[in-house]
Amino acid sequence: MLRLLLYLTAAVHFSTCGAMDLCQGDNQCVLCTVTGPTVIDIHGHLNSVQDRCAYTLMETKSIPDLKVHATFKERRRTDVSFLDSVILQLDGPGVNINLEQGGRVLVDNVKMTLNATAQLVHGVELSKDQDGVTAKMSHLKYLMTVFFDGSTAQIHIKGPRGQVPPVEGLCGNSNRSFSEEKASDYSPTDCEVQHADPSNSTIRCQIMTGRCNLLKEAPFTACHSHVDPQPYTTACSNTLCKYPAVDGLDCQFLEAYVRACSLYSSNTPTGWRTKAICSESLCQDRFCSAHEFCGQDIHTSETRCHCRAVFASTYRSQNTLGEAVCNETSRSINLVGCLLGDKGIQYSDLHLYDKTCRAEIDNVTHMVTIGFDSKTNPCGTMVRLDENGNIVNKNGIIVETTKQELMDFTCPFVIPEIKIDFSVGIKVNSANSSTVIQYVTSGVWNYTLTMKAYTDAGRTQLVDSNTELHLDQKVWFALETDGLDSEIISLVTQSCYATSEPSPDASLRYDLIIDGCANAADKTVQVERNGDGTSSYFSFNMFEFYGQNGQVYLHCKLNLCVKEGNTCAPSCNPTSRTRRSTRYKYADEKPAILIMAWNT
Repeated sequence: MLRLLLYLTAAVHFSTCGAMDLCQGDNQCVLCTVTGPTVIDIHGHLNSVQDRCAYTLMETKSIPDLKVHATFKERRRTDVSFLDSVILQLDGPGVNINLEQGGRVLVDNVKMTLNATAQLVHGVELSKDQDGVTAKMSHLKYLMTVFFDGSTAQIHIKGPRGQVPPVEGLCGNSNRSFSEEKASDYSPTDCEVQHADPSNSTIRCQIMTGRCNLLKEAPFTACHSHVDPQPYTTACSNTLCKYPAVDGLDCQFLEAYVRACSLYSSNTPTGWRTKAICSESLCQDRFCSAHEFCGQDIHTSETRCHCRAVFASTYRSQNTLGEAVCNETSRSINLVGCLLGDKGIQYSDLHLYDKTCRAEIDNVTHMVTIGFDSKTNPCGTMVRLDENGNIVNKNGIIVETTKQELMDFTCPFVIPEIKIDFSVGIKVNSANSSTVIQYVTSGVWNYTLTMKAYTDAGRTQLVDSNTELHLDQKVWFALETDGLDSEIISLVTQSCYATSEPSPDASLRYDLIIDGCANAADKTVQVERNGDGTSSYFSFNMFEFYGQNGQVYLHCKLNLCVKEGNTCAPSCNPTSRTRRSTRYKYADEKPAILIMAWNT
């Protein structure tokens, strides 16, 4: 019977077994451990897989119809590969049993449901517990056990003394040419392409080597007479001197050594996890997609699916989280779920300008999509000009918790039956007045608040009910007060945003000013003055919402701030146009709201 154990380093040892669970009496044992990128062969020699191909680990006449292969993939770096899965190739029935990440087992691509009670599948006994997946297969007087926990694979053969035949594959001789042991049927076509990453300045090789050398100290000394720790310490330091000690990697080699020891002796180390500060793996039953791997989240310290480096490199080089798809009528934005996770963003917090159009996630690929039909439900799409003067549809992904625009996207305006003429007039329509006036009481302050629109930067040409504006024309706005002491109080424009309905709580919302700063995603928005006096000035280019009733409502929320130094002016990064943390001492926490409307 065959028991399956999976680890990330490969090592094979021949040993005359003493009193042990798996090798008792006059028996001989063979052990191969694979952990990280390293292969430690039966002679204690080690080598490292440098690419992302599949290789034959073990083939032996003791189990003639079985070959054990391993696939390797990158994780956080493109230039370091890790054991990713183990494949049991059964030549007799012509079946493949794949042991994959998260404890998933596929028999000819059909997912198995396993537990601690073993199931017999094509002569292989399969079981799964909190530690990993185990496969067992027996033939005549031989028993092979394979174990995989997502990080380490261990292959163990027990047979009569002197009768265990030679072992072929990397487990038999890790110094064999990798090209000779390449399992082409299980390797991607571009798996041998070499990548290079810049060195990681956070890696402290000397410290990591000391960490690996814990295997030479108590309580691991209890295993030294059974398993030589040197190949494991070398494999550990070789890996941790070029790859950061994240995702439990600094504990992985220690775990591999202790498990190897447990196959030879019941007297295994105790208390080593406490000494080494190693917790149990939390990636069992965490199923990630092919372009992801399971690891610790720096935001929550819990495990999640991270992007593999090669897959993510294109997105990261372009500083994007996904891409837009533009068809004749439908539009969508496809985001990479693991890249969102890097920023601590939950897909359920994402929506378009119209917040009823929310993100959905594919439970297999973990890609996040927000789509809409430009005819029947435009989801707040705006009609604007791009940098080249072409008419485009513009929408954006909003993070609901922060109101920040994560990214925007545009599609060509290709709906033939709709003609957009940017000379068509826009008329300001605010209760038949070109000026919005509000009388406000805020604490001890009674003041008048006005909003006016102008067609020139000097704010001399007032927009009135007869002024005809045009789409994409820049308009300057002034928010001014009367009745405030400018030596004591400043006016702070907290936010300005547009909706297609009079209600400030409408589902469709396009932000222009967020937390006192211009929306970084809209390069037409300019905040000229805010928080340093009793007036506030800003500008942006006129637009309309596609598919709506032609009405656009501008809502501005304003607060009074008691001057203490220069603390009333919002701190906005002039490069990224994003807000830094700023606290205001408001005279009244309830903001005043002004609404101006225009129609096309």
